[in-house]
Amino acid sequence: MINAQPMEEVILSHHKEECWRRRELERIAWIQAPKIRKKSKAVRWLNQDYVDEELHPTLLLLNEIGIATEYSCAGVSTLDEPEDHSLYAYVTLPETPSSTLFVQNLMEKMGHRVLVSYEPDRRRYDLSSFFIQHNRSFCMLLYYFTLKWHQIDGSDL
Repeated sequence: MINAQPMEEVILSHHKEECWRRRELERIAWIQAPKIRKKSKAVRWLNQDYVDEELHPTLLLLNEIGIATEYSCAGVSTLDEPEDHSLYAYVTLPETPSSTLFVQNLMEKMGHRVLVSYEPDRRRYDLSSFFIQHNRSFCMLLYYFTLKWHQIDGSDL
């Protein structure tokens, strides 16, 4: 039998009320805006699946340092189509001691730019861009943070 109860999700990152209001206004504006195709979604092969090109370097680094990734979407297309667009860029990580430490440091360093939620039932973290239309910068910031984490092996970040 399928459980009809919604999954519990706990927001771990902290954002001011004005940030949540801005986020909602951006979401409403995005829904109402025309969606014009600029280019097709670019993907690359990683671990027996295709991932968004914008997140490929980050996901590769995360996997190299032993932090598995489950799902991801760069959400950089302006299209409102499920296969080409996500409102927010996101990466999903299974909960492990390494991923927990990574997420804690990421929240410290990226601050209001990252929305971190945790699903206790599935024991996983969802990292996403907090603001709409900040997906490319989120992907870049996540890459640079992960690169630094990789270079110092997670210690003293």
